[in-house]
Amino acid sequence: MTDFNRGSIRKILIRAVNWVGDAVMTTPAIGAIRESFPGTEITLLANPLVSQLFSPHEWVDKVITFDRSGAHRGITGRFRLAAELRKHAFDVAIILPNSFDSALITWLAGIPVRLGKVSDGRGFMLTSRYQPGKDAPVCHEVEYYLNLIRHFGIDGKTRQPQLFTTVEETDRVALLLHQHGVQPSDFLIGINPGAAFGSAKRWYPERFAEVARQLTGEWSAKAIVFGGPGETDIASAIEQQLGGVCLNVAAKTSVRELMALISRCNFFITNDSGPMHIAAAFGVPLVAIFGSTDYATTSPYSNKSIIVRKEIDCAPCKLRECPKDHQCMTAVTSDDVVAASRKLMNRLSK
Repeated sequence: MTDFNRGSIRKILIRAVNWVGDAVMTTPAIGAIRESFPGTEITLLANPLVSQLFSPHEWVDKVITFDRSGAHRGITGRFRLAAELRKHAFDVAIILPNSFDSALITWLAGIPVRLGKVSDGRGFMLTSRYQPGKDAPVCHEVEYYLNLIRHFGIDGKTRQPQLFTTVEETDRVALLLHQHGVQPSDFLIGINPGAAFGSAKRWYPERFAEVARQLTGEWSAKAIVFGGPGETDIASAIEQQLGGVCLNVAAKTSVRELMALISRCNFFITNDSGPMHIAAAFGVPLVAIFGSTDYATTSPYSNKSIIVRKEIDCAPCKLRECPKDHQCMTAVTSDDVVAASRKLMNRLSK
């Protein structure tokens, strides 16, 4: 619990986390901050990718983008960013990441109240500190961020991750899909075979293609294949195995366009990834394949999801690349994912 005077707070800075999926999982905490301070100006400080998630977002008034590979690179760039923040005269900084750097910037900016977790040797830069006990139970990342702000007396009714798109973005996506033969009445299945963290999280293109082939036929659906800039080969392999009967948008969308396209999907098949969390935030029914990552902490936070995974001794290893035989993924078959998809559809149709 912290001792700031709520009535005197005019401006809050929230330092965002750095990965898209993680940022989606912080949205319930951001919503609770919004509920607790309805008349306060809330600004989010985020990197270029995460900034797009919140530009716009109904719970955030402003977004400041920092670029560690450009204007804010190195120690000179950090001082430049701190000077920029100082001009805004923030009353409170809520620091969601655990890194030294994220606390350093708010400290250099002279923000009088700085709230965050004690970690990475940064405790002296925080005015109020969250330090969960060593015996604290493992919890989902969504719950972790809610517990963090609760420690400082901030709470609300918001519990589910949420993202927002504009009417203009929705209309542009509808036009794009129409140009590629996808009508508003078509059942659209999103296929997301990538995972930015590393290849250990990725299931296999040929298996994604087989799932897409079976489900599009069974559900009279159409498929759209997603992917980031480094995942065009994976997406192209799926497109080729489907005989070109899909829309491949890998590396062709901004984050905002990706959000709008995912929100249009009626079903989503995915690895553990940022797009998986985006789909969950929009309430899209999804099946997620998990292997090297910890499903207990990073699973889709949605009651419209099913996880497919196998009990393997070395999983979750949380490594970027598999040093062994990738058994956590090779053990998951196309039939496993198709069966999970049918199960989820049956459950949701009741």
